[in-house]
Amino acid sequence: METIDAVKKKLSSASAQQLPDLLKQYSCDKRKGIQNILSKYHKKMAADQKESQRLENMLLFERQCYQEGFTAIAGIDEVGRGPLAGPVVAAAVILPKECKIEGINDSKKLSAQKREALYPIICEKAIAYGIGIVTAQRIDEINILQATFEAMREAVSKLSLAPDFILADAVHIPHIPIPQRGIIGGDGKSISIAAASIIAKVTRDGIMEEYAKIYPSYGFEKNKGYGSQEHIHAISAYGLCAIHRKTFVKNISSHHKNPSQNKQKGDKAEQLAVQEMKKMGYTILAQNYRCLTGEIDIIAKKENTIVFTEVKFRQSEQKGFPCEAVTPQKQKHILAAANSYLSENEISDTAIRFDVAEILQKQQKLFFRYIENAFWQE
Repeated sequence: METIDAVKKKLSSASAQQLPDLLKQYSCDKRKGIQNILSKYHKKMAADQKESQRLENMLLFERQCYQEGFTAIAGIDEVGRGPLAGPVVAAAVILPKECKIEGINDSKKLSAQKREALYPIICEKAIAYGIGIVTAQRIDEINILQATFEAMREAVSKLSLAPDFILADAVHIPHIPIPQRGIIGGDGKSISIAAASIIAKVTRDGIMEEYAKIYPSYGFEKNKGYGSQEHIHAISAYGLCAIHRKTFVKNISSHHKNPSQNKQKGDKAEQLAVQEMKKMGYTILAQNYRCLTGEIDIIAKKENTIVFTEVKFRQSEQKGFPCEAVTPQKQKHILAAANSYLSENEISDTAIRFDVAEILQKQQKLFFRYIENAFWQE
């Protein structure tokens, strides 16, 4: 009888074609060590099949283009529309026909380490790729949407091979005389757009890390220019630097005035909410998270759900319950801030929830009530 090590060695050296027959051959071996090895390989085969099918699905749009007679399909995506500082960066990538790159996906769904690993592979396999960069100053001049289009056009112009069709993430790029198609969520559906999203993301992150050496007070190496709480505090303390988008940050300093009596009461209410939420099993991730589009009092996690909690304090019920102060307009700002937090922290495919913590004062005592799913994202 073969030793377990011998079986392990034989399986590890087997080709993908040989592996199924070998797994079947050893399936009758009841030794626990052999069964553990077989289980590992079965899981690996299942994962490989799932990845293979995912990559097949990501080629559907490119194959449609080939069937229509196009031969050089460029995927285009951008990174950096939301940050308070730094450029917007776009990339255009033309991959060979039927090109598959294991692990490639929307850059937001990948870790920084995975993006860095995929970047040289994409560059090596690509027939051509181009990068467009539009500065913060230019963004202030023409607005972020037009700056995004400008970056995309620049990326196309830098391709060493002119594309005859463009697949773009969500948008239709004006002033490009090339047939194109905008695909909602394209960076997760088209391999060419996914490749462009990785090239753009790694390029922009590298730019912001270099800027962090020039302007060390703002934490650009961590926040990449997004409106994290630390970044906004730094703006209040040090003012703007040369790469800040002035049209994005003109109102931020107003968030950091000396606290009023109402704010002191609000802070006390928030601390009570934090204490009670911890008792309920929540892990607090952030407090008083602020960005350009809004703010969130408490961000927490429980089990596999990220929870965005608005804290509302009232000294009486004369004006209604505290939760009634979370108006549809307020909800809109919370939703926008939540999306900013998720993007900034590269969180995706995770359950989220929007709750309200009520603090009501009665006879000098504070009463706490927690409302789950107080509102939701449409």
